[in-house]
Amino acid sequence: MHQLTDGASVEEMKKAGLGAYYTDHGFGVYPQAAAGFPFSASVLAVKGDPVADLTEDLAAEQKARATYEKLINLCKDDPDVVDVLRYLREREVVHFQRFGEALNGVQDKLAQKRFYIDKK
Repeated sequence: MHQLTDGASVEEMKKAGLGAYYTDHGFGVYPQAAAGFPFSASVLAVKGDPVADLTEDLAAEQKARATYEKLINLCKDDPDVVDVLRYLREREVVHFQRFGEALNGVQDKLAQKRFYIDKK
């Protein structure tokens, strides 16, 4: 947001439909959805089960990647924006891979037989 509004006047912000955003946040970055809804922790799905939670993380990374791809298609005429979006998309791919590795590790650990020794 900052890069796109850097140097814009208050009048330009209003003309672009960002008057309310500017009123609340100035030129600062405020995390919100593309539809303008502010971030809420209610979107975080945590079950307390490592397999369920990591699977949810994998899905979230794929959803973010898909969103970045749609944004890239919408902004294809602005290479500066597209470069940033491509970087962010690639970061989601790497996160997906790391969460997948973590899930494999958890599943391997859960599949191990457990031995208990009773010392008397």
